[in-house]
This record gives sequence, structure tokens and C-alpha cells, in this order.
Amino acid sequence: GKLGRYPPWPGKIVNPPKDLKKPRGKKCFFVKFFGTEDHAWIKVEQLKPYHPHKEEMIKINKGKRFQQAVDAVEEFLRKTKGKDQASSHNSSEEKNRRNSSEERGKQSAGEEKRKASLSEGKLKKGTGEGKKRVSSVSSERGSKSPLKRAQDQSPRKRGRPPKDEKDLTIPESSTVKRVMTGTVAGFKWPPSVSEPVKDSDPHFHHFLLSQTEKPTVCYQAITKKLKVCEEETGSTSIQAADSTAVNGSITPTDKKIGFLGLGLMGSGIVSNLLKMGHTVTVWNRTAEKCDLFIQEGARLGRTPAEVVSTCDITFACVSDPKAAKDLVLGPSGVLQGIRPGKCYVDMSTVDADTVTELAQVIVSRGGRFLEAPVSGNQQLSNDGMLVILAAGDRGLYEDCSSCFQAMGKTSFFLGEVGNAAKMMLIVNMVQGSFMATIAEGLTLAQVTGQSQQTLLDILNQGQLASIFLDQKCQNILQGNFKPDFYLKYIQKDLRLAIALGDSVNHPTPMAAAANEVYKRAKALDQSDNDMSAVYRAYIH
Repeated sequence: GKLGRYPPWPGKIVNPPKDLKKPRGKKCFFVKFFGTEDHAWIKVEQLKPYHPHKEEMIKINKGKRFQQAVDAVEEFLRKTKGKDQASSHNSSEEKNRRNSSEERGKQSAGEEKRKASLSEGKLKKGTGEGKKRVSSVSSERGSKSPLKRAQDQSPRKRGRPPKDEKDLTIPESSTVKRVMTGTVAGFKWPPSVSEPVKDSDPHFHHFLLSQTEKPTVCYQAITKKLKVCEEETGSTSIQAADSTAVNGSITPTDKKIGFLGLGLMGSGIVSNLLKMGHTVTVWNRTAEKCDLFIQEGARLGRTPAEVVSTCDITFACVSDPKAAKDLVLGPSGVLQGIRPGKCYVDMSTVDADTVTELAQVIVSRGGRFLEAPVSGNQQLSNDGMLVILAAGDRGLYEDCSSCFQAMGKTSFFLGEVGNAAKMMLIVNMVQGSFMATIAEGLTLAQVTGQSQQTLLDILNQGQLASIFLDQKCQNILQGNFKPDFYLKYIQKDLRLAIALGDSVNHPTPMAAAANEVYKRAKALDQSDNDMSAVYRAYIH
């Protein structure tokens, strides 16, 4: 955007929460914005005194919310009349120390708008009901769609953050501005977890399921992807552990890591583990897939049992419940290498019964078990931007900290074994059903004489706009179904999600309908194509 596109906003300097670390780089202050209950780290040069610029601010922004913010400032000033209010002409640093009411300066370049401070979360988009953690700039006044903004803010490659990245802010989206009151206004700083994970990437957050909080909605910054995450549960809430490293980089664990399964997801995970300095031993059913990783510094394991016996923590990522069981219980399998203290982390997307069975046999041999299925695709795996859903041994979850930071942007700890499997199936059920609906809409447009490209353009300007929607539609429009997430695996997940519904007598008619369409696509030899190839089930 151009300079001046984002009007300033009044705020006051406050003391940050004691467990929130100040961004490195240029001097900045922690600012609370009037009328919003939002907070952000703001650089000194982006702060101006309130009174000298009040009229200018009012001319720039005539919105109702802005007027409410100004009213809040005036009320605050009336209550603190005895204090010196922005009359000093000292240095900008002294102004910022003495002024109790400050405004948000304009962003100086388009690139800065795509970065965020440690205290911020990227705005949640896609539903039109997005909520935000912190922001200091009011609504964007332009026609740029949420999707395009999301693409502009695409994640960087892993590693040390770029200079000055931590002390900049993101403009909020116009769809978010409408819901600033209500839930967000009641935001409270999350309590720190009693045992924070050490040596952590500041661009990664662990989430822990707590049974002790009252029903609530908690907003936490996930600053690696800069996205706000919320969870509404009947008796639980999510708390973020303090996982900020002083130097902004990952310290790899000194434990020996094993990895079994080098498919679309496993390959990207292993590559990122190696890049971040982990010692990794790999095994794959077809051994030639290991060659590339041997060249990158991995060691070769001859059997799953050998990998487990020579490594401290062994991860596995295979295709389905049968493969997961065979890997553990089969000849020269994982179980044969398990001894007391050995750790096994299954990242496969399977059903809760399967993962519970595997946990039992591992633990019966003295091993430690964690399920950790991942939400994402090949591209996100390659970029180290997966979402990890973990459950089981809490201590093992913490021991895996540097590994999860290398491979993902976020990890959730969901409690006892089986919870992650259930949650993962629900996530993929929603994704698979949505993909089938996209294909259905595009084909209906075609047969009724409507432009599929225009349909995509309309969707991208609306509340459904998302990277997923755009990428999958582009696949279809270009006829490119190179797998990013195998169609056969999303069908498997739909099947397992339907079975999960059956087990508790809960109806899943949408998933059942989508499942039939994917089965049709499989019959048309689309199994090894991307899930977007479900489109072909509608044109045959």
C-alpha cells in the first residue's frame, strides 16, 4: 500500500506483561490502543504526541470507531488532568516516556506491513469473523482482497528472522475491524505455563490443553506464521508456553533422532530436521528414497528396529492404520527395538483405536509414546510450516520441542492418546468436504455457462478467500494435479472420520457425501493425484 493509506490511532504507553520479552533492534514501547483493547510494540519514531496532532488525526479518520477512540482519550485525559499531557518538546524518547496518550504512526513502506512484532498475531482471515490479538493500524481503505494480503504475507523460509522483523506491525483487515468489540475486548494476558519449553524459536509457539481454566476463548500469537488461533471448548482452554529464545534461533536437541517414512510429508520434515542441526537416522520401505538425505548428512538405518534401538527419539510418518501397525508390529519392526526409555512418536494420520493400541504395546515394553499427526501438505512440510497435534507423554512432547520447531509453525498438546487422532480426522474431514464443494461449484459454473475464473475471482474477494481455495482452484483451472496431498489419503481420512462419527452415533452426512465423490475419483485412477483431482469425478 501507499503511504498514508493507514490512518494513525490514539494509544498510551503501558507496562508490558512481565513474561513478554521486548523486541530486539530499535527502541520501542508497549502501547495500548484506545477503544480497542489492543496492544503492540511500537517503534519510537512511529509515536507522536496526542494534542499537537489531534485535529490532523480527526481529519484523516472520520470513522465511528475512531471517534469512540478519541472520546476514550478525552475521558482518560479528564481523569488524569494533573499530569503533563504531551506539552514537552524534549527528544522523541522523552516524549514517549512522558506522554500518556500516543498515536500509531503511519507505516513507512509496504514491506514493513508484512512483518510483525513478537507480541502480535497475524490476522485470522477466511470466515469474515476473524479476531485479532494485537494491531495498531485501522482498516485498510482499498479493494485488496484478504487472499491477496495473505499471499503478500506468505511465510519465510525457516531460520533466523530477518533484521527488524520483530518490532514491526501488521495492518488489520477491514473484515476484522467490525468485530473489535465483544470477545476481544475481554482479552487477558495468558498465564505462563509452569514448565516453559527451553531453547525455542520465537517464531513458534507450543499450545497446551489445560483442564483448569473456566470456559473461555484465548487468543495467542503464533508469530512464526503470524496467525491468531482460537479454541472454544466446554471445559478447556489453550495456553501458550513461553518458547522465546534469546538469539531467535533453534537449539537442536542433542538426542539422536530417527525417522521412518519418507513420503510427501516425511521428506520435508527430515530435510528441516537436518537443516536445523539435528542428528537423524532415516529408514524407508523403498531404500532409494533415503539416498538424498544421506547426502544431506542423515545416517541410514537398515530396519525400523535398528533405527529405534540406535536412536533416542524415533518419529514415523506413514500412510494409514495398516501401515502404522505393520511398522510397529511387523518383522524387524519398531517394537523389537523398544527398550525402557526409548521414545516413539507416530505422526501418521490414523484412527484413535489404532494409535491407542500402538501406545499400549510401546509402553508395555518400557517405551514412551506420543502421537503427533500433522496438518498441512507437501509445500508446508518443505517450508517447515506444519501444524502439529500431539497427545500422550507430556514429557516426550517437551523433549521433541526443537524437532517440532524445525518442522512446524505451531504445536498443540491435546492430552491423552487418541485426542490428536480424533482432532486430526475432524480437521481433514472439514478440508476434504470443502475441497469437494469447490470442485462441485466449479463444474456447476462450467455447465451453466459461467466463467470458472470469474467464480474464483468472486470467491477470492469474499469471506471464503484463503490460500487453500486459491491454490486448489488454480490446480483445477490449470489441469495440474501434481500431488500436494494425495487424493487417496484425504479419502482415507474422510472414511475414518465417518467411522468416528459412527462410534458415537453422530451424523456426518456432509462427509459421507464427499466421501462418495472421492471414491468415484479413485475409480477414475485419481488416487495418486492431488486431492483437487476430485474435480474429475464431476466431469466423467
